[in-house]
Amino acid sequence: MPEHSPLRVLVLDTVMDRGGAETMMMNYLRHFDREQVTYDFLVNRDYHAAYEDEIEALGGRIYRMCPMYPQYFGRYKREFRAFLQQHPEYQIIHSNLEERSYFPLRIAAEQGIPVRIAHAHNRPVGFDLKSIFREYFRMRLPKYVTHMFACGTEAGDWLFGEKNRDKVIQQRNAIDTAVYRYDPSLAAQVRAEFGVTDPDTFVLGHVGRFFPQKNHTFLIDIFAEVHKQCPNSVLWLVGGGELNDELKNQIKAKVEGLGLSDAVRFFGVRDDVNRLLQGMDSFILPSLYEGLPVTMIEAQASGLPCTISDRVPRQCDVTGNVQIIGLDEPPAAWAKRILDQHATYAGTDRASGADAVAHAGFDITSNAEWLQKFYLDALAKPARV
Repeated sequence: MPEHSPLRVLVLDTVMDRGGAETMMMNYLRHFDREQVTYDFLVNRDYHAAYEDEIEALGGRIYRMCPMYPQYFGRYKREFRAFLQQHPEYQIIHSNLEERSYFPLRIAAEQGIPVRIAHAHNRPVGFDLKSIFREYFRMRLPKYVTHMFACGTEAGDWLFGEKNRDKVIQQRNAIDTAVYRYDPSLAAQVRAEFGVTDPDTFVLGHVGRFFPQKNHTFLIDIFAEVHKQCPNSVLWLVGGGELNDELKNQIKAKVEGLGLSDAVRFFGVRDDVNRLLQGMDSFILPSLYEGLPVTMIEAQASGLPCTISDRVPRQCDVTGNVQIIGLDEPPAAWAKRILDQHATYAGTDRASGADAVAHAGFDITSNAEWLQKFYLDALAKPARV
């Protein structure tokens, strides 16, 4: 490799939209010394996703391959093997495909790629037809990786097994804490921009794509109770739907049916989540499962008190401002706890949230330096786990 060329790490992802894992990878890419290390992305969707323009502006490349659905498994394996043969420059592969990393990393091992990273970002629950494939791939994945990464302990335990816990590297979902620091004048500006002119209006916020995992139906039930107990309240929902927006449209219909259309705002996909968090008073994440959501780190950096379900890892509480409620608790109980928490935190110094998150080790600057060095060292001396 010429001295002036950066080390190009091939990142495997489904699509580079504004999801948690994708946002995390972009945070790192922005803060690398890109003359030393940079990312290229191999994705499995054929549409132009939210982060693609920025990736190319930062010098990254986008490659596309067929979806990783069961009917395409054979085709994917053929195409990926051919891709590696056509691109010998990729000596490090960093896969965010969860258990499906088994396919490309097995092929990469067979092709002699020296550094093969599987990264756990989630911990699915429940059982369905997909679970059969998921378990088959998950059990075989560790054999073909050189390094195991996870956003948190529970995600790592799920993908790699508890027996491998000591081998898993916890790679933080780090953020640029400075851009999330609370600014009261900006908060007032953002609230006014979206029609909240009364400083006493309670703004409950949520950031997450419209996907069953995020439990939007229950979230709306909770907000209906919040609005009943505190009529001067609104709900901000930030995030896009799937390609056909089916679930998002169902949630909109539910909101209309409850007579809450004037109190619930759908923001869609945004590139200014840090600004929107400023205008919120409280953050809610009633998910059915999570890894270690970057949105929770962002919300805490903005100084927001947060309420999460008992299916979200406790490890995401890095500031002490997070309360956990069981999904078996009724919406009215959630609403009361949320409003009580808001009353407790009223008047506190939200600006300190950014410092608390940085102190907990989630600032991107030091984490990007660490990861960049990790890649360079791993390639210089590959090691099996």
